[in-house]
Amino acid sequence: MSKKTKLEHSELSGEFTEDGITVLVDISRPAGTQNDWKLEVITQNEDLFEWDEPFATDREAFDEFLATVARDGIGSFLEEDEEDDAPTTH
Repeated sequence: MSKKTKLEHSELSGEFTEDGITVLVDISRPAGTQNDWKLEVITQNEDLFEWDEPFATDREAFDEFLATVARDGIGSFLEEDEEDDAPTTH
């Protein structure tokens, strides 16, 4: 029986709403470690977007999420969902 790795979630994780669209921003790393942080965005349709590269700090991960929203708009997560049902990496 395999043990599932427990995760530490950043205080910066949570729901983010803009232009009437809400997504869940999840910034995490294995609990009890100083490993880099992983960034994921989950849409209301439960589609998952993962960044390929980890981040040294949770703040860097959240800033990258904000930069993506500023550059592409929060709707870019939904537009990509409609084109492709597979998980997307940024």
